[in-house]
Amino acid sequence: MKRAALAFALAPCLLFASCGYHVAGHETTIPKTVHVIAVPALENKTSSYRIEQKLTAATIHEFLAKTTFKVVSNPASGDAVLTGKVLSVEAVPLTFQTQSATSTTTAQATTMLVTVKCEVTLTESDTQKVLYHSDNFLFRNEYELSTDVKSFFEEQDPALDRLAKDFAQKLVAAVLENY
Repeated sequence: MKRAALAFALAPCLLFASCGYHVAGHETTIPKTVHVIAVPALENKTSSYRIEQKLTAATIHEFLAKTTFKVVSNPASGDAVLTGKVLSVEAVPLTFQTQSATSTTTAQATTMLVTVKCEVTLTESDTQKVLYHSDNFLFRNEYELSTDVKSFFEEQDPALDRLAKDFAQKLVAAVLENY
């Protein structure tokens, strides 16, 4: 009876193990010969000031924090090179807060949807084999705004840092898993 119960309990484990299921984020499609990834500054094809600097720095930080790869900025020093271009950055209001005065009603955005579109390529240095490529890497996220205009301008750099961190997490996961 105990053997039958044990066999019944282990059957799904064996079934899923044989089908190749794995937990996302624990495997990489990058070859074992790659130990150093070069991440030069992204190109900025937008009018957004310093966006490429923030996204590049956050991507480097994410590779260092979440992987065992050494990260350098010089493409000649890497086993693989991650290049990219920031093609567009859009921010559109999602939700509003309305205020009614005696004869007028005003609305102020309280949540913005930010979309960043990039072209990204990871190339193995020795063979020039493309390990990951996306012409249309999209990052979208919602961000709440404070209702005070003065604090909004004071928050610009921290908000950009949050955006860059979120972007880098998605980019590094996509590159590692070739998603």
